[in-house]
Amino acid sequence: MDLHPDDPAFDPDTQQRYDRQRLLRALNLSLAFVLVLAMVYSAQNSFDVRAFTIAPLSVEGLLGILTAPLLHGSLEHIAANASALLILGTLAGAVYPRATLWAIPLVWLGAGLGPWLLADPGTHTLGASGLTHGLMFMIFMLGLLRRDRAAIAAGMIAFLFYGGMVLTILPREAGVSWQAHLGGAVAGLIAAFLFRRLDPALPKKKYSWEIEEEEAAARSDDELELPAPREVPLLWVRPESPEEEQRGVVLRFPPREPPTS
Repeated sequence: MDLHPDDPAFDPDTQQRYDRQRLLRALNLSLAFVLVLAMVYSAQNSFDVRAFTIAPLSVEGLLGILTAPLLHGSLEHIAANASALLILGTLAGAVYPRATLWAIPLVWLGAGLGPWLLADPGTHTLGASGLTHGLMFMIFMLGLLRRDRAAIAAGMIAFLFYGGMVLTILPREAGVSWQAHLGGAVAGLIAAFLFRRLDPALPKKKYSWEIEEEEAAARSDDELELPAPREVPLLWVRPESPEEEQRGVVLRFPPREPPTS
């Protein structure tokens, strides 16, 4: 369970150990899924792959929505998707473990419905590239929505490595299913909006220079702020009765004669 910023059990050492465990767990799960893809690819020669691909607007093609992401057309195809799933899956699972758990079924469904609804009749779609696009768009959008340090860092890393996915959701290259990319990207954006609050924000660690700036700002505010009326010293107090008030004496001087020449 995540440590909430207000949890009294929180301390930097505990959070660091917990972050390391969460990173290793996300890495192991992503690696396990990549191994499943490799096993399925090695067994594709033993069965009819077309029966498990996505055929647009056909009842038979609905099965491919569930099975097509596990299939790949070439070694280069699975290598590209495996590396992206390993990086993006680890990043999403480490920063947003709960949101990622709920988002994967939605992204999986969106990546399948995209080609089933939009692909040309007679085509067959397979591959996990829709999942990679869904994870990238989800991570990037969560960075914009949450705006904490971990979310912003994760969004920048995802965009740095796979920002080119913004272009691949449109038709560019023959034989590449941009429909799956678009469906996964839309599902990733929807998942970011729906599940943005499932994972509590990590505490904001303050550095020494930030603390010094806050203290200097507090001191300057105290110097410029006017004191309260009760704190202002009294220079003169009116007597309670007129008799107690001492009147001044007016001295009269004779008129001054003009100087003679």
